[in-house]
Amino acid sequence: MAQADLTDPPVDHPEGGASPSKAALTLSMVKFSHSVFALPFALMGAWLASGGLPRWRTLGWIVVAAVAARTAAMAFNRLVDRDIDADNPRTAVRELPSGALSSSYAAGLVIVSSAVFVLAAYLLNPLSAALSPLVLFVLLGYSLVKRFSSLVHFVLGIALGLAPLGAWIAVRGHFEGDLAIPLLLFAAVWTWVAGFDVIYSCQDAAFDASRGLHSLPAKLGIGRALVVSRLLHVATVIALLVLGVRADLGAVYFGAAVLAALLLIWEQSLVKADDLSRVNIAFFTINGWVGIALFVGLAVDMALAGGGA
Repeated sequence: MAQADLTDPPVDHPEGGASPSKAALTLSMVKFSHSVFALPFALMGAWLASGGLPRWRTLGWIVVAAVAARTAAMAFNRLVDRDIDADNPRTAVRELPSGALSSSYAAGLVIVSSAVFVLAAYLLNPLSAALSPLVLFVLLGYSLVKRFSSLVHFVLGIALGLAPLGAWIAVRGHFEGDLAIPLLLFAAVWTWVAGFDVIYSCQDAAFDASRGLHSLPAKLGIGRALVVSRLLHVATVIALLVLGVRADLGAVYFGAAVLAALLLIWEQSLVKADDLSRVNIAFFTINGWVGIALFVGLAVDMALAGGGA
């Protein structure tokens, strides 16, 4: 079953040279560079909640919590999927099925990263601490959904959509105020992530079907699944525009939202039912710029407005 990361390159053990360090293998296993997907939206949630730049202490712990949560989720995904990954030629080179890292090491990483996440939530405020186990349940539970439901893409969207909601709560410490703002940002992330995960999972449609795993491409076929992906990204753009209106944001933010819409149109144009050769460009390169563009646009817009919403 496709996960939200790039097609994995083989673990490089150059003949006569040094093998990759455990740290490098760990960063590769959890796709640390892909933090660019969730982190900008967590920062957007923090900026909107504080009306501009949050306190540095709060911002620091939000970043720690976001990175730790994502590390725990990815390590758990690799751990529970190691046998499936070993059977799939596209993923057999990953660190656990290839033997570059051990299952016990991955399990330890899940435990440590989860503990760091809970600690960061505790140091932010009592509400964040109280909600942290529920967040972990969603983040870790996502990896099991493909075994029984083709709605797995939407669950991944919820998992990443919790980043801006969590950051909002980390700043505010309560549920008071205009919750439509963080919920609109959640909706944007939810539909965006679900849409691009459908695209990515098209690569494994045949494998998933043969193994009894669930995904929209395996259930509907690649062509229909791509239609669903496009509709989801239309919903993303609508949510981003409504968010701008609701939060009383300005021209810079709306310019960034239009840029994000154009990037999503480009992403969709790269992938066709009979041509998945450019999935990696569509998945990582373009989606990485979507999050960065939106965060920079929001931060600049709020700075120019003297604080923001």
